[in-house]
Amino acid sequence: MSLSLILAFLFFIGSLIGWVLELLYRRFLSKNNPERKWINPGFCVGPYLPLYGTGLCVLYLIASVRQYIDFNNAVADTVALLLIMALAMTVIEYIAGIISLKSFHVRLWDYTNEWGNIQGIICPKFSLFWGVLGITYYFLVYPNILEALEWLSNNLTFSFFIGMFYGIFIIDLVYSTNFVTKLKKLSEEYEIVVRYEELKSRIHSYQAERKSKYRFFQPFRSDSTLSEHIKMMKL
Repeated sequence: MSLSLILAFLFFIGSLIGWVLELLYRRFLSKNNPERKWINPGFCVGPYLPLYGTGLCVLYLIASVRQYIDFNNAVADTVALLLIMALAMTVIEYIAGIISLKSFHVRLWDYTNEWGNIQGIICPKFSLFWGVLGITYYFLVYPNILEALEWLSNNLTFSFFIGMFYGIFIIDLVYSTNFVTKLKKLSEEYEIVVRYEELKSRIHSYQAERKSKYRFFQPFRSDSTLSEHIKMMKL
């Protein structure tokens, strides 16, 4: 199987699994969701997180060069590989976070209250999480990944589903980028940095208070204007 096809599958799988992990984290563990509401995580509307999809592709590429890490000790080689994975994922998280913050004045996530954070974008706690994710991938997923991908590539139904995913994903990405551009204009108008997840949570609470319908896959739709919600965040 070609490398491009492998990465396409991995991006798809990683994006979906990452969305599920973030959904559960925000529902049961996140400090930013004390009411324990179900909130659609991430930048896009659909059930996928490109950050995780990109991360899984990078983990695959790093694991593929395992033979070039040689400290003449198998344990040291493995530890070095896992540290590189954790560092790579942290770098990806930082790049995504800083682009969103500097280009759109939007915080997709906020680690400001976490110990050792850098610009509220990365912190040791979540670098450790990336390390655990790397360990899980390397020992449980990577050894079997080529067989799984070979089976998937021979399954025409699944291949069709992958193609449909990328079609929807591109449309979603364009839509979400346009929406964040709109948020940028409002953030400049009110001179604040919009915290993406907090805004979703506020709208969820606003709809619940008025016993109005809340749309899980359209978390920014409400009975009030987006401008009014942004204004309330500044108060």
